[in-house]
Amino acid sequence: MLIGRAMQTERTPGMQRRTLAASFRDAFKGIGHVLLTQRNAKIQLAVGLITLLLGAGLRIPPEQQALLFLTAFAVLAAEIGNTAVETLVDAFCPGPSEAARIAKDAAAGAVLMLAIGSIAVGLCILGPPLWRLVM
Repeated sequence: MLIGRAMQTERTPGMQRRTLAASFRDAFKGIGHVLLTQRNAKIQLAVGLITLLLGAGLRIPPEQQALLFLTAFAVLAAEIGNTAVETLVDAFCPGPSEAARIAKDAAAGAVLMLAIGSIAVGLCILGPPLWRLVM
């Protein structure tokens, strides 16, 4: 391998180059699996949709709407990643394992940190117009 050149993986006979459409199809299947099977993903999707609808109803500026979209999608993306980590850990560590516990806890912790941050963003953006509405 030469320094400065990207490593290229050699394709084995079983590895085929996939079409872009197939890649998107599989990605959407993965998203669908998570949304159908993971309780927390369903909760995060509902909270995200409510937040986005509330922002639209309050007619917040487009740049603030964009921040709400970004945070809502980031939390869902983190949950999808968490599900991938948990699935791989379960597949490769079927029995009790301290390393498996740490990997799962860390992945869940990443989702929690992002969710807490998204709540803060939501409060900063939606709090003032909601407060004006109530007062």
